[in-house]
Amino acid sequence: MSYTKYPPANDLKLRWGRLQELLSEEGTDACLISSSVNIYYLTGMVFNGFVYLPVNGNPVYFVRRPEDLRHPCALFIRKAEDIPSLLLKNNLGIPGSVLLEADQMTYSEHLRLQALFPVAKIGNATPLLRKQRMIKTPWEIEQLKYSGKIHAEVYSKVRDCYHPGISDVELQTNVEREMRLAGSIGLFRSFGSNMDIYMGSVLAGDNAGAPSPFDYALGGAGVHPSLPIGSNGSVLKEGMSLMVDMAGNYTAYTTDMTRVFSIGKLPEKAYYAHQVSIDMHHRLISETVPGTSCADIYNYTLQMAANAGLSGCFMGVRQQAKFVGHGVGIEINELPVLMSRSEDLLQPGMTFAFEPKFVLSGIGALGIENTYLVTDTGIEKITNFEENIIEL
Repeated sequence: MSYTKYPPANDLKLRWGRLQELLSEEGTDACLISSSVNIYYLTGMVFNGFVYLPVNGNPVYFVRRPEDLRHPCALFIRKAEDIPSLLLKNNLGIPGSVLLEADQMTYSEHLRLQALFPVAKIGNATPLLRKQRMIKTPWEIEQLKYSGKIHAEVYSKVRDCYHPGISDVELQTNVEREMRLAGSIGLFRSFGSNMDIYMGSVLAGDNAGAPSPFDYALGGAGVHPSLPIGSNGSVLKEGMSLMVDMAGNYTAYTTDMTRVFSIGKLPEKAYYAHQVSIDMHHRLISETVPGTSCADIYNYTLQMAANAGLSGCFMGVRQQAKFVGHGVGIEINELPVLMSRSEDLLQPGMTFAFEPKFVLSGIGALGIENTYLVTDTGIEKITNFEENIIEL
């Protein structure tokens, strides 16, 4: 396991080659990338500008800022309209078809970039990049494993973040401090609009059942109607569960892990529900191999909840999530998604979080979440920390 801030050149070339294969399959000449997430994915850094990747050859980094960036692939521009002339000047030609990140830009931005290539066929690069990023490179896997290691180390300090009479917001603030001191980059990246969140979520007692407009497994009311998710200022009291679901963003690649703590002892039904979640993970580990259907995982997990008599509180109460897991990587909600309508099959190199959770009225949230790597023969857990309920 190793951590380096910058990907090696051979790893970047592997990513370029994979994307060029997808471009070739689409019959497309090039793609023009503008989002920070995918600029980072293709270059190992973030700059203001664009990455132009032709179906053959090396990419070009069209850079606006920072002005002192030095790289063999970099060409400096003042505005996007400089791109066509620089392509011609460097004997790259004007493409006849180009993919733009249509799902990640405004309508006006799309029109502006489309106008750079007035006779070209324009398509959408977002689905190709999402598909490619499902399969991690060796370096990306090492970054995720490193994040998982530090993630567990920070969770081991949650007990020290607690004292009697503290609120969920205060405890989360203490945990966030430990995260930053441990190297968290602070940013919690999500794909899609209306997915705002800070460094994770801490849910205490009945706040775990509060529905949220955001597409996460559980909600929480939050502290303000402008960001209705997560901790809400509840004072931690005897008999209350505390679900800690903070980001493992200790590299650009984020692991996802949830653990449950208790304020004193909980009723027996809480330990029962929590064990059902752990049993679901045991089944996942024992049965999952390359080729396993994401929909099948969702369906048998749902059935296990029903067999345990817990369907009514599975993945929420007042609002129940319709998935039990999701891909992780640069963004916390990458592909694949473990849901009933998924057509994806797990493949070696995929990394995903599995999060079967329950909410019991008067107690709070129960269940665990782990991040897994799909190997050639099965899956490997990369978030290793105590899974039973930890009493504070």
